[in-house]
Amino acid sequence: MEKRMLKEDTDRVDGILKVTGKAKYFAEYELPGLTYGVLVTSTITKGKITGLDTKAAENAPGVIAVISHLNKPSATAYEQEGGPQMKIFYTDKIFYNGQPIAIVVANTFERATYAASLVKATYAKEEFNTDFAKALKDPKAKKLQGQADYKRGVENAYKTAEVKLEERYFLPIETHNPMELHGIIADWRPNNQVTVYAKTQGVKATQGTIANVFKIPMENIQVNSEFVGGGFGMALRTWPLEIATVMASKHIGKPVKVVITRMQMFTMVGNRPAAIQTIGLGADKDGKLTGITHRAYGETSTYENFTEGVVNMAKFMYQCDNVNTSYAIVPVDLGVPIWMRGPGEATGAFALESAIDEMAHALDMDPLDFRIKNDPETDQQKNKPFSSKNIKEAYKIGAEKIDWSNRKNKPGSLVEGPWQTGYGVSVGVFNANRGKASVKGILKADGSLLLQSATSDIGPGTGTGMTLIANKLMKIPVNKITFELGDSSLPPAPSQGGSATLSTVGSAVNDVCVALKSAIAELAANSNMDATANFVEVLKKNNLPSIEVTKESQSGKEKDNYSMYSFSIHFVQVKVHALTGVVKVSKIVSVGDSGTIVSPKTARSQMLGGAVGGIGMALTEESIIDHRYGRYINNNFADYHVPVNADVPEIDVNFINKPDPYINPMGAKGMGEIALIGFSAAVANAVFNATGKRIRTLPITPDKVLA
Repeated sequence: MEKRMLKEDTDRVDGILKVTGKAKYFAEYELPGLTYGVLVTSTITKGKITGLDTKAAENAPGVIAVISHLNKPSATAYEQEGGPQMKIFYTDKIFYNGQPIAIVVANTFERATYAASLVKATYAKEEFNTDFAKALKDPKAKKLQGQADYKRGVENAYKTAEVKLEERYFLPIETHNPMELHGIIADWRPNNQVTVYAKTQGVKATQGTIANVFKIPMENIQVNSEFVGGGFGMALRTWPLEIATVMASKHIGKPVKVVITRMQMFTMVGNRPAAIQTIGLGADKDGKLTGITHRAYGETSTYENFTEGVVNMAKFMYQCDNVNTSYAIVPVDLGVPIWMRGPGEATGAFALESAIDEMAHALDMDPLDFRIKNDPETDQQKNKPFSSKNIKEAYKIGAEKIDWSNRKNKPGSLVEGPWQTGYGVSVGVFNANRGKASVKGILKADGSLLLQSATSDIGPGTGTGMTLIANKLMKIPVNKITFELGDSSLPPAPSQGGSATLSTVGSAVNDVCVALKSAIAELAANSNMDATANFVEVLKKNNLPSIEVTKESQSGKEKDNYSMYSFSIHFVQVKVHALTGVVKVSKIVSVGDSGTIVSPKTARSQMLGGAVGGIGMALTEESIIDHRYGRYINNNFADYHVPVNADVPEIDVNFINKPDPYINPMGAKGMGEIALIGFSAAVANAVFNATGKRIRTLPITPDKVLA
């Protein structure tokens, strides 16, 4: 299917740099006089610091400084910032276990690590709760509105339906665990000039945060982040640990590098929050949905509120006149959550798409037929037509590829020895956004094109996509096009997140190329040259080494007239071992409906990565807390299980590859999120089809299968 629809197969433009080790990540930069910071963290979950003994650490070999709330540099304006967010070293209060309480800076990493172990804190402990389910049941616990309630038609209409169900679904905390640990290098120089090498999904956002915190002009701050070893949402904000590093560099007048530990990844850079959801569905006996109710509670911290789009999908994904949703957040004594790939939509899709499967079973309908029967022609939530939507075609392609006709509607029907086989399907959907971005294009007489924008690449292949857009428009060979990014001094672009970079920055690349072509045509006309003259000839004729154009691009009124989403369909075959409860994903077919596919190879990689992440979400990933102490107990790669090669079968990726006529000049929509959204439900649905066991709490582990 890929080869039939996608003719080009251009390699990643940064591929050789990455596989040869020449790509330079933030922690690999060596600055003159570089020092090393190690964070000291709290050992209690809630309370106050009553004493902090840093003398032994300060006197340890190689130690340059120990900074805490007792001696934080008064010049920093961080304490003046408004809002409830935790301010690093601002207070003696402890909000969660593992909170940074001091930073030790030394001339080697080893010395800093040793000295950090010498810092001794005493505390006044307070009662705490890190148990989300317990907080939800506690009538005294806060429950804050995370999103305005939504109602269309009759509220809770499912309760009076001919066929109805109401079920609860639970998703645990999941922690970001890319191979690259989080951190930053900060170099505060005289005259308040700051250079940082950061792991960030947005160099302009990091630049802005540092400027705001330390009250210096943005132009004084240079942020570099050309290569990022996996962001997935955790690098969408500047964390307190990064502010502490900048603060330390300012304090000692030398560059400071901080790379946190794997254990600290569980407490300092957010996580996918736990969620409890209740879905109520009602349908008539013919299988038409008559009521959808989606209620969700998500986890947040006590010092900062975090919300996401958990119930968004229920509002429009299926044709139904009666829909109501609610979403609230419940604070617990943990670090604040953050977006994780697919964000709240992935959380919500697990519940909704599991419930849709359950309703199909209650109706004795094929779950694919049930979805098709209730597929909407327009967006009922926004009362607008979809800009493009090819779900029925995607269903057909995926069903053929997975051999859906082999599926039996009666669970447990396919058995071979000790293995039970099941098939599952699920839908994914995410906003197709286009923001505002600027790109500079420099067309040179040597036949090359340089494009520049302060966007990021956390792995999807941003440079490759932008190069191919320019290649198509300018007819310049790919190897003669360079796209520079990850540098805050370049023309501004938004952070990479929400599947919007290709649409946003790609549109600016398109506009720059159109302007360059127009400029060349004008030069040729003024020089009495043939209109088909090569741009190299035109530049040489006019004695110009290059021409330069900068364009800002943003969406128009398209969003006012159309509802814009990217869609995915995930088909999964599983094998479940009847005696041990082990679940193996044996076949995957994912179909993406995200407009024009600009870069086939990197697009396929996005879908592959989403499927792998989906296997983890469905079968292995769960951050476990000992609620007696408020501490994570599987905060390492040995005990926090992510999928390995043996867990991942061959993945058949397919694309509709039809341009969206409204969203942008390329007709392309994002796919980074839809690659994951819905996948975990497809696995759960397949497990039910194999065994008759409906598991509503992730991950699906053998003990739950056998229970």
